[in-house]
Amino acid sequence: MAIHWNNMKKPFLRNASAMLCAALLFMAGENSAMAAAPSRPGPPTRDPNTPGYVTAKELPDGALPPADADGNFILGPTHAPAPEMTAQPGVPQGTVFTFTMSSSDSKIYPGIARDAHTFGTVDPTEPAKLVVTTSHPAPYIRRVAVYVPKQYVAGTAAPFIVGADGPDRALFVALDNLIAEHKVPAMVAISIGNGSGDAQGSERGLEYDTMSGRYAEFVEKEVLPMVEKQCNVKLTGDPDGRATMGGSSGGSCALIMAWYHPELYHRVLTYSGTYVNQQWPHDPGTPHGAWEFHEHLIPNSPAKPLRIWMEVGDRDLFNPNVMRDNMHDWVVANEDMARVLAAKGYHYQFVFARNAGHVDHGVRQQTLPEALEWLWKGTQ
Repeated sequence: MAIHWNNMKKPFLRNASAMLCAALLFMAGENSAMAAAPSRPGPPTRDPNTPGYVTAKELPDGALPPADADGNFILGPTHAPAPEMTAQPGVPQGTVFTFTMSSSDSKIYPGIARDAHTFGTVDPTEPAKLVVTTSHPAPYIRRVAVYVPKQYVAGTAAPFIVGADGPDRALFVALDNLIAEHKVPAMVAISIGNGSGDAQGSERGLEYDTMSGRYAEFVEKEVLPMVEKQCNVKLTGDPDGRATMGGSSGGSCALIMAWYHPELYHRVLTYSGTYVNQQWPHDPGTPHGAWEFHEHLIPNSPAKPLRIWMEVGDRDLFNPNVMRDNMHDWVVANEDMARVLAAKGYHYQFVFARNAGHVDHGVRQQTLPEALEWLWKGTQ
């Protein structure tokens, strides 16, 4: 890609091994300052054929699901990068624009942060609720990278994909190749940095884990107008031409954006989606945070016009914090997402990756081109 300018630098416990892992995790103290903790075991390796998990098609090692097939698939343990993840000779390269956004200019996210070396304590009356007393207003600088394909025709309304935790240079390389192969439309990619921190009490946690339309509204009102102005592009208003993507909390954010604003987004791509209980501040309307998606929201709501691609790794996260609410297993959460999406008749593709951790880099390098092609089916 050509660089136009750059001001930036870079539920449940379902097997004995999971129970053992939970028992070994350290318990937090009564106050929110966390003492130095001893090393703890990594997440257990989950078997995709565990009773209670969705039935899935086991693929030969190295194979990917068909780009036009819905349903559940199991990847083999070897994750070689797809050829589209490397710049190819003769392929037109898009232009990447970069700029920053300041918290002082945002009406929606003026900025918060949690004190260093603090986390929170579990509400003694409600184990699914975390109390954070060390979060306070704080400024941030957000970095945004925008990929404009070589094939973009000035003045036309372009389809686009919004990605969390940017910049995402690997996405831009993949799009160069996929657009040239006519496997996806000539789309703009908007890769937005988070406002810093992680989890409850942080700006990133507030942006990505809040179960509301707030982040989608921030993108719509504050980010997209800057993209159009700074990059001299026009972005489509058609939700079929708009997609969201992300990993971990960025993945749950991608679905949250489309769920609360389906008039804006119809396509969602997530790696290791944090469909767990991580929302803060507590909201009695969705008391279990993104766990509510598969617990109540999707099963109890009419199907929305969403197309969803999801991935989880066999060694994905399991209960990595002080809460002991049986709502912090990323594998169970994604398995349950696949189940409820199937029951409601959604178009979705779910990939369970063997030999893979949380937002696994190798799996992403292997699957992203196929995921993008599946996501944009019906637009070529």
